[in-house]
Amino acid sequence: MMNRICAGILAGGLALLWLPFDVGAANCQVERTASPPEAALTLHLGDGCTEQEREARAVDAAQLLQAFREGKGVDLSGVVIRGDLSLDLLPVGSAPSELEGMKELQGREIRVISGAMIIVDSVVHGSMKYRSAQGLLVIKGPVTFSGTRFEQVVDLSRTLFMQPVTLSGVVFMQESYFVQGRFLRGMIAEKTSFGPHTRFHRSVFQGPVMFQQAAFNGLAEFLEVSFEKDVNLSRVYFKLGTGFSGSRFQGLANFSEASFDSQAFFTFTLFEGDAYFRRATFRSTADFSDAQFKGRDDFSTTVFEKGSQFTRAARSSPVQALPERGNEAIQYAAIFILLMFGALLILYRIRRGKA
Repeated sequence: MMNRICAGILAGGLALLWLPFDVGAANCQVERTASPPEAALTLHLGDGCTEQEREARAVDAAQLLQAFREGKGVDLSGVVIRGDLSLDLLPVGSAPSELEGMKELQGREIRVISGAMIIVDSVVHGSMKYRSAQGLLVIKGPVTFSGTRFEQVVDLSRTLFMQPVTLSGVVFMQESYFVQGRFLRGMIAEKTSFGPHTRFHRSVFQGPVMFQQAAFNGLAEFLEVSFEKDVNLSRVYFKLGTGFSGSRFQGLANFSEASFDSQAFFTFTLFEGDAYFRRATFRSTADFSDAQFKGRDDFSTTVFEKGSQFTRAARSSPVQALPERGNEAIQYAAIFILLMFGALLILYRIRRGKA
């Protein structure tokens, strides 16, 4: 009888010991999609998966490259990607028919990703690069990297994005380059953290751009960039040197409440639409020499801690400075005190009259 009791206790203890592992495995939901020839490479790992489980189901960068070679897209969520993704290795092909006649494509080697590039809430251990000096990479589907952490260099220079690009909540731990990129649709990079060096040199944005509350933690180069629609850079943090020199803003340029910790250069920048720098803070050099403001420019309540340079800048109709919130509060307090004093004076006179 005693032996049976001991055996039961031992079996129960073993069951309890194994229970957490079974429960943990059950919480890791894995969604895969059947793979007909035209389907995207799909893998979604649920929120219940541990870091170890994600590493155990890691996707190799070579799998992504193979999917692109087969004309597929990728749809990954909550995964880990290992290895370097070298997009230069894609075969040279012909430009999509939608881009026929585009002069930028003439005489260039064209490599095409036909499907979407969706990598969300994931971790990319290796680099992602396209470094063909003579070629152009065309991505036909949408590009969405929301919530993903890139631990190595991301270089998508000389890439043409035919659909919207979403980088919201992305963390670039190293350099991110989009030199001479062409964005035919919009781009959203809200609350994105950029690494030690970010370059959009000579890129063209044909759709609206959103960088609201993004953080550029290193050098930020937007030299000779063309923004054809509205640009929202409000509450953006620029830690090191920042350059928008030679750039062209055809729509609204909104830098409201942006913060520049180091030098900021807007020399020879063309603002065709309104330019808002309301409550922006420049803690170092702010150089707007030779800039042209064809719309309204709003520098009301802008803080220039080390002065500003507007040498030869053309300003058409600057907006008049409005009262700051702090001043408004002081005014309201003064009015309140005066009203209270008046009320007490009236009350005093009434009581004195009765006496």
